[in-house]
This record gives sequence, structure tokens and C-alpha cells, in this order.
Amino acid sequence: MSGAPASAGGRIAVLLVNLGTPAAPTAGAVKAYLREFLSDPRVVELPALLWQPILRGIILNTRPRKSAHAYRQVWTDRGSPLAVHTQDCAAALGGAFGEAVTVDWAMRYGRPSIAARLKALKADGHERILLAPLYPQYCGATTATAMDAAAAALADMRWQPALRILPAYHDDPDYIEALRGDVSAQLAALPFAPERIVASFHGMPARTRTLGDPYHDQCVETARLLAAALGREVMVSFQSRFGRARWLEPATETVLATLAGEGVASVAVLTPGFSADCLETLEEIALRGRDRFLAAGGRNFAFLTCLNAKAGAIAFYRRLLGRELAGWVGDRPR
Repeated sequence: MSGAPASAGGRIAVLLVNLGTPAAPTAGAVKAYLREFLSDPRVVELPALLWQPILRGIILNTRPRKSAHAYRQVWTDRGSPLAVHTQDCAAALGGAFGEAVTVDWAMRYGRPSIAARLKALKADGHERILLAPLYPQYCGATTATAMDAAAAALADMRWQPALRILPAYHDDPDYIEALRGDVSAQLAALPFAPERIVASFHGMPARTRTLGDPYHDQCVETARLLAAALGREVMVSFQSRFGRARWLEPATETVLATLAGEGVASVAVLTPGFSADCLETLEEIALRGRDRFLAAGGRNFAFLTCLNAKAGAIAFYRRLLGRELAGWVGDRPR
């Protein structure tokens, strides 16, 4: 593909963003990561005077060691799976929009940070930047906080770049087709035919829906559209609960145990709220979810991996991001 000429106004960049990861699978690194993550008021919506003593006095002194053990079970030779897949996406998209467009990546929590990459891109002559949070469904605790971090970084710049934000794409036809193709291929490769397919999304406190967050409804819509594309039912559940608040229902672990108890012998679980595999998919679902289902009487369990940096995902991102870059580059990628 020939390079698409940039329009006047400096170089262009796409900054892929995912949630974050500790720098290493150690208690110390996990503690630093959790301190940053759980101090975000969009993640834990409690008054700081109430929450910070709990966080610093209890959680940061008890949870890091357990979480580090979980991270060690999924850590790769290249590092955290989430960072590896996000970096691979950026590398695979390099040149996709022409030589004038740089594709970089960042993490909302941990490193490389959004602020560091935005400042580095601007210093390198990029005056137009598309911030691309890779969250299919919008949530205040994910998409919005990435925007917050970008805004805070821009507030420290005298000469700011122009910024665009990738919207949520939960019902984008290209996204649903990418999911359909990937899920179909993984199902066809299984040595058994799942009786049920479960779409497990990251949980959120139930009150966030009451307060107007569209996340729950967008998750349900993604599953509905995927079910229609697959031509079979897709059940919805929510994982990764934390604390004593009431969370979105039904809980994934409860769904898996209930299905096994009802005589369902074989299930496949996918996680279409995650663009890339991470602790919550590889340890919580592929390992603990499997154990829960088998312990309750199930026989066959399959975890279907995320889109990651597979060929179908990269083709989808080329189309999705190409639309958002319209007007900044001369041609859309093919």
C-alpha cells in the first residue's frame, strides 16, 4: 500500500491504550500498580477520606502477594500478556495508515503511561494524535479514565497536539464480524461441541448503571449481536467482583456452577469486553473458571482467547482506526 500523505499540520499518531499491568509478577510491583489503579476515583467511587485508609491500611498490605501469584501463572517471557498483545497490535499496525502516521501504545495504569507517550509523541513532531482506548464497551472506569489521563497530560503542555478520541465500538459491524470469525474458528478447532457459550464481561458495581453508565447495556448488545451472527445463543455474565457492593448480575462463577449443576457437560467461555488477554481472562477464566465448572460436575471447558493481535483483529483495527483518521490522512487503509 502506498503511503497516505498527511494533511498539513505536522505528523500524525495513533496511541493504542489498554488498562494496565504491573511491571513484574512480584508483590512489590503489584502493590505499586494497585496503588495507582485503585486510587483512581473513577475506579473506586468512594470518598478518599473513607477509601484511602482501607486501601493503604488493608488492601495494599494483603492483596499484592496473592495477585502476584496469579500474575506469575500467566506471565510470559516477554512480560505481561496485556502489554505484549497491545505492543504487538501497535507493531502490526505500523505503516497501515501510511508512512506519515505513527502507531504507538500506552497503559492507563503502569508503564508506558499515557502522559509519557503523549509528551514523547508531541516532542517528536506529532501534532495530531488519535487516542484509541481499546475498550469495545464504554465505561466510566475504563474509557473515561483514559480520557482523564490524556486531558491531565495536555494540561501540562504549552503547545498541545490536536486530539481525537476513539469512541466505544461495542456494536460496530466490523467488530461483531471480527468476533464472529474468531469465535467460529476457535469453536471449530475444539475436540468437543459446547452446549452453551458464555460471554463473560468485566464486572462493575450495579449502582454505576443506575447512575447512567451505559456499560451493562452495551455488553448485552454486543452479546446479542454476536449471537445473531453465530446463529446460536450467547449467555451474558460478569466477572472480577471486588468488595461488598452489589455488582452486575449474573456472576460468571455462579453461571458456570449452575450450568454444571443443571447437567450441562460442555461450555465455551469468551471475554468480548477485553481486546487482549490478561490476568482476568487467562487466570480468572481459563484457570479458575475452568476449575469451578469441572468441580461442579462439568466435563469439557474451553476458554476462547481474545482478539489480541491476530490477523482478523489487525484487519478490524485498520478499518476502525482508518475511519477515525479520515480528514487527517489522504486515503483510508485498504
